[in-house]
Amino acid sequence: MADRVVTLNAGSSSVKFALFAADADWPRLIVSGAVEGLGAKPRFRAAIVNGEISDRPLAGKLTHRQAIAAIFEWIEDAYPAAAVSAIGHRVVHGGLRFAAPVIVDTEALAELRQLIPLAPLHQPHNLAGIEGAKEAFPHVPQVACFDTAFHRGHAFVDDAYALPYSYYERGLRRFGFHGLSYEYISRRLRMIDPIHAEGGVIVAHLGNGASLCAMKGGRSIAASMGFSALEGLPMGTRCGQIDPGLLLYLLRSDGMTPEELSHLLYERSGLLGLSGVSHDMRTLEASEEPRARAAIAYFIHRIKMEIAALAAAIGGFDALVFTAGIGENSPRVRAGVVEGLGWLGLTLDGAANSRNDLVISAPQSRIPVFVTPTDEESMIARHTIETAGLTAVAR
Repeated sequence: MADRVVTLNAGSSSVKFALFAADADWPRLIVSGAVEGLGAKPRFRAAIVNGEISDRPLAGKLTHRQAIAAIFEWIEDAYPAAAVSAIGHRVVHGGLRFAAPVIVDTEALAELRQLIPLAPLHQPHNLAGIEGAKEAFPHVPQVACFDTAFHRGHAFVDDAYALPYSYYERGLRRFGFHGLSYEYISRRLRMIDPIHAEGGVIVAHLGNGASLCAMKGGRSIAASMGFSALEGLPMGTRCGQIDPGLLLYLLRSDGMTPEELSHLLYERSGLLGLSGVSHDMRTLEASEEPRARAAIAYFIHRIKMEIAALAAAIGGFDALVFTAGIGENSPRVRAGVVEGLGWLGLTLDGAANSRNDLVISAPQSRIPVFVTPTDEESMIARHTIETAGLTAVAR
């Protein structure tokens, strides 16, 4: 029997999980699910690949550790023969030290805690997931897989800020995020269209967190996110690109503390702040509020501008890929972006776009446009199998 691997993605109010078999060609999904509503009314949900669904409430206001315990208790009951050989974790920020997945020991965990200020919305919860899993399975390898790792190796001009060089040496530079998603899409595109995959590709990961990545030969060359997950595109509640002078003004004129400013930029801005309606694109698209329409227009406008900038960084591009929640499910946003890039030779197939087809560009489009789901969990599983030294088994 192939080794079994569990992946965990611990967020502020949920812990997502998946159980994989370590098959030789690619990790095979057995079941995925989540414990949601941590700190409120928790609920366990699991979807088995054969179509069965498990959905039940959980008692009490659960911590991350308790949620992880509930997940593994369910796995052990549902799959008594599935001994877990390794556990893989999504960790948003790896800093300068972690350029590849790593087995988490005490020293690594301490270094990852030092990166919490760089990703305050994600890193604390990611690490809580690791700590909970280590407590439940102290002898099972815990593998941290980083959203920043795929972007390591960028050229200085794509990596640096124009501050004194000593700051660059300290590690104050552009890291980029959503790397696990981009790495998966890079592999996926090689299967869909191997010729274009080796050229210049721009991938739009558009969800509650949103960013863009420019690739060449399947490698990240430049990304819209930078030192933190605030930079680049506007997001559900995050501001995206902003003039640092405005932040200095707010600190001085409004007397904001750093904590208040952080709360403003991370949790009160983006689509929510612009619209005053919601952070959720589905809600905004259904709304007749003028500010909701304005927020969508701003989002599309910024995507077009960032694509143009990334195209310059790689000398033009040969394919455009949409992925993640908005990218996969919003024909309106995709249409606004593609039609706005018509000057580059992109032409939309409206019917294909409305169906969320794999290819949404018209036959005469100079650049093909794809829509494909991302799969960060299987990417984490793959890294976990390799890093933990497990033996993949041919089926």
